[in-house]
Amino acid sequence: MTDTSKYRFNHSMLRVKDPHATIKFYEFLGMKQINQMDFPDNKFSLYFLAYDDKNSASTGAHWTDRQGIIELTHNHGSENDPNFKIANGNSEPGKGFGHLCVAVDNIQAACTRLEEAGYKFQKKLSDGRMRHIAFALDPDNYWIEIIGQNDSEKTKDVKETDTGSYRLNHTMIRVKDAEKSLQFYQETMGMTLIRTNENPDNNFNLYFLGYPEGSPATQAHREGLLELTWNYGTEKDPNFKYHDGNAEPQGFGHIAVSVDDLDKACARFEEKGVSWKKRLTDGRMKNVAFVLDPDGYWIEIIQNERLKKSNL
Repeated sequence: MTDTSKYRFNHSMLRVKDPHATIKFYEFLGMKQINQMDFPDNKFSLYFLAYDDKNSASTGAHWTDRQGIIELTHNHGSENDPNFKIANGNSEPGKGFGHLCVAVDNIQAACTRLEEAGYKFQKKLSDGRMRHIAFALDPDNYWIEIIGQNDSEKTKDVKETDTGSYRLNHTMIRVKDAEKSLQFYQETMGMTLIRTNENPDNNFNLYFLGYPEGSPATQAHREGLLELTWNYGTEKDPNFKYHDGNAEPQGFGHIAVSVDDLDKACARFEEKGVSWKKRLTDGRMKNVAFVLDPDGYWIEIIQNERLKKSNL
């Protein structure tokens, strides 16, 4: 058997133009590089970043035994190509993936620190009606939502921020049919629906799902949540389709779930009738599989190495 309560929403993969610039940005946000994989024959490298401070949620854990990781994929040479550009998922063509979200201790101080460092914003705290969230832009113009772990009214006069308390809170993707996606992520992937935010005046709903994670004080103190954004009516349009990020224009690549037993988990997915992008037995890489969600987003399935050892 495989136990979905032991699954982890391990990482979200983004393609990047210049890994040095991008890593510098995420390190400024307090993340640390915890793993790197180089494939010189195939001319690409993977960089894994996570919060790994003494106060972080999974400090020192094996990279497959964590939630809230960003995987940066760099195709060698893209940094020297003036015409190379990433699609951030928020404009056509290529709309699908929305953003990553970092939860911070004191949101005003955190945003001021980013602005003083010269980083750009899609939305500052002072913009629009929603004064409790901001959207920073990373070097490839991916949107990084900034939310507060504490009440923004109580932190407005606080001048300090501790990046060691930050969390990579969630990844947002847009979905065509909320009912189908919720059923898939709960029944097939084993996630739990944690919160629903209905916005009928603006014709959209937000759904937050995740795997069990200790006893965080609030949702904003968690890592590894998945936010599904559903715009009303898209499910009724037979021609409507979101972009998975892997066809042109490329940007976001996939989310990844680490499991307790890779073979048994994939057998269970097979029994559930999932659509596969890659089975374990396909190709040369026998240690990863890719499942497709109802919108065609790729979900990488990997072995949690800590749990593999405990299964022996």
